[in-house]
Amino acid sequence: MEKYVIGIDNGGTGTKAAVFDLKGNEIARFGRQTRAIIPRPGYTERDMEELWQANCSCIKGAVDKSGVDPRHIIGVAVAGHGKGLYPWGRNQKPAYNGIVSTDSRAWQFPEKWYREGIAQKLYPKLCQQLIPCQQAALLAWMKEHEPDTYDRIQWAFSVKDYIRFRLTGEAFCEVTDISGSGLMNIVEKRFERDLLEQLGIGEVYEKLAPLKYSYEYCGSVTPEAAGLTGLKAGTPVAGGMFDIDACAVAMDVTDPEQLCTIAGTWSINEYISKEPVTDGSVAMNSLFAVPGYFLVEECSATSAGNLDWFVQNLMSRCTVPPGKSIYQAADGLVAEVEPAQCEVYFLPFIYGSNSHPLGKGSFIGLTAYHGLSHLLRAVYEGVVYSHKTHIDRLLASREPPKAVRMAGGAVNSPLWVQMFADVLGFPVETVHTKELGALGAAMAAAVAAGEFTDYNQAAKAMVHIRGRVEPNMEKTGIYQKKYQKYTAVRKALDGVWQLFQV
Repeated sequence: MEKYVIGIDNGGTGTKAAVFDLKGNEIARFGRQTRAIIPRPGYTERDMEELWQANCSCIKGAVDKSGVDPRHIIGVAVAGHGKGLYPWGRNQKPAYNGIVSTDSRAWQFPEKWYREGIAQKLYPKLCQQLIPCQQAALLAWMKEHEPDTYDRIQWAFSVKDYIRFRLTGEAFCEVTDISGSGLMNIVEKRFERDLLEQLGIGEVYEKLAPLKYSYEYCGSVTPEAAGLTGLKAGTPVAGGMFDIDACAVAMDVTDPEQLCTIAGTWSINEYISKEPVTDGSVAMNSLFAVPGYFLVEECSATSAGNLDWFVQNLMSRCTVPPGKSIYQAADGLVAEVEPAQCEVYFLPFIYGSNSHPLGKGSFIGLTAYHGLSHLLRAVYEGVVYSHKTHIDRLLASREPPKAVRMAGGAVNSPLWVQMFADVLGFPVETVHTKELGALGAAMAAAVAAGEFTDYNQAAKAMVHIRGRVEPNMEKTGIYQKKYQKYTAVRKALDGVWQLFQV
């Protein structure tokens, strides 16, 4: 009997489900966008029931499209964006809208914790910076601004733990994303009431479900969920993982020498290490999907989502050549301008900043000469420069990699992949699958089902490198000079963003 696994990936803007065989071949996939709720500037929410229904339709769509008998599906796992908050109420309904990782409403709480020395005191246990979109800050915000909601929360979930809970009816916190929440002692791998009390949210200790690892069995599909998804009731469900772990696993990043970058809504840049990096050179350490390793991470919401914003808002009336997508048309426009011919710079801070917490998206250097091609090139370059900012911080604590493995929406653009190689000065490798997050989750399901002993073995069977792009060193020299200007502009504006406080 042929065996299959399903991976579900809940990103910041949409949900995808994919059916894979045990060789890593994608049999079918199905995706849906989810409606963003933006009640105020800096707020990004989703209807949690609507999100659950989107997951059900994606699973059912992928299963139906694959033609696979549900009895041959041996496991399911969910990946999802980290940070954010998906609170489940004591009345067995969502307690609030889900809060997405691009939300910045709680920015004052990390600032307060640093000002009062609390963050510095907790750092040896957290091993990460406290930032506005983490569960710690969002729960503190909720306690102050929505106390009734805060009191009725039964479980403080991440997105993938929420979806897994709806599939199985069993509540767990899987370690890869909860360890990046600001709520957990990641050195001792446990929750601590005292840590939470120092953050002013001691009550949250009772709202945190038991810990599980990504490859562990976390219940099975309930009859109700089976009816909605087309899965067989009783199908095992694994813990799943933070989507950046899922992408790393799906790129076979199981060696500390490797470094990967993920260009999606978020700029994710990471490698794995036996020890956390605690010298202050990097922002985040969390527990990796492979036991015994920490994920050393530099990230911000400053990546390819900026191009989505630009395309949707500034290119909606553009004529697209027959047979091409709007994004392919954008690639064509960027290719019209050489890097040395464009002195327009873009800060990719539409959804967040990696410089000042109140930083905003900005074009710098515009004149009457510049047109759409220049603006687009500035967006493409600005996103890569933001990744480079993070990668330079990572390289302060380790040796340079032989190559960078890359995932995310940007890999669909050969031009952009080449730009990453040119700006970073390293070869860039991509993986032969479009749904890396779903593949990583599916690998967790396969390990949980006993088909592979661990992720190393699963990667040998299911991960296939698609291609490798070498940097053009002449362009690397041009981009180095432009990156210096980008950095100068970014730093110069840090002094004015406080004036934009809302």
